[in-house]
Amino acid sequence: MTAVNAIQGLPLRPLGTLLASGGVVMDIDRTVLVQMAVFVLLMLVLSPLLFKPVLRLFEERERRTEGARSAARAMQEKAEELLHRYEAKLDEVKRGAAADRDRLRNETLHLEAEIVEKARQANVRIVEQGRSQIQTEVATIRRELDAYSRKVAKEIGARVLGREVV
Repeated sequence: MTAVNAIQGLPLRPLGTLLASGGVVMDIDRTVLVQMAVFVLLMLVLSPLLFKPVLRLFEERERRTEGARSAARAMQEKAEELLHRYEAKLDEVKRGAAADRDRLRNETLHLEAEIVEKARQANVRIVEQGRSQIQTEVATIRRELDAYSRKVAKEIGARVLGREVV
């Protein structure tokens, strides 16, 4: 038989008849007084021996827990402060590194411009020296060629005329 069937099989009685029908009969006699005396005695004995030490233990645990929590909060705040200082220093170092990089880049560009200018000047000087050397060599070759052409002309004239040309 299921629980629903068992409940359905119970006779329904109004609440007033259930209360009037009697209920539990409680008889107060000496055992109640003995039980009360034992309860009071146990409370008096167990209070200093068990309850108070356990309550002190709970209070101590709560105090230590709160102390550890406050210490953890303080350490967390200190860690956040250190993190902020670290980030500020890191930003400062990054700015310094960027400034140094820009300064070195400018110095490098300036140095490069100086080197290019010196190379250009050296190139102009080499070209000028080459031109003057070529002009000197051309003049020398022209003089030699002029002397040689006169000699050749005299030889050709002497051969054509059959006599020596002065």
